[in-house]
Amino acid sequence: MIKVNVMYPYKEGARFDHAYYRDQHMPLVKARLGDACAYYTVEKGLTGGAPGTSPAFVAMCAFFCESFEAYEAAIREHRAEILADIARYTDITPVRQVSEVVVERSDR
Repeated sequence: MIKVNVMYPYKEGARFDHAYYRDQHMPLVKARLGDACAYYTVEKGLTGGAPGTSPAFVAMCAFFCESFEAYEAAIREHRAEILADIARYTDITPVRQVSEVVVERSDR
């Protein structure tokens, strides 16, 4: 399994509409990914390592997919639409990282 992280670095004065991101953009991306994405998460940065400091990232998301090839095949034809939608909720350029999920565990 792979995890595609999309992170939005914190910038003083930058615009980020968390409601649009959570309620519009992320469901759009998931719909375009279809079965290639098992599930996704959305995070809102609150603080940095020390109390009262700014977070490193104002927002992050992660898409959990069976493989990078499946993710790329699913997103390829929708990439332009997804990238164009970013301007609707932020002026921050996202950073993407693809990782292999080595352990997935929940004690709930």
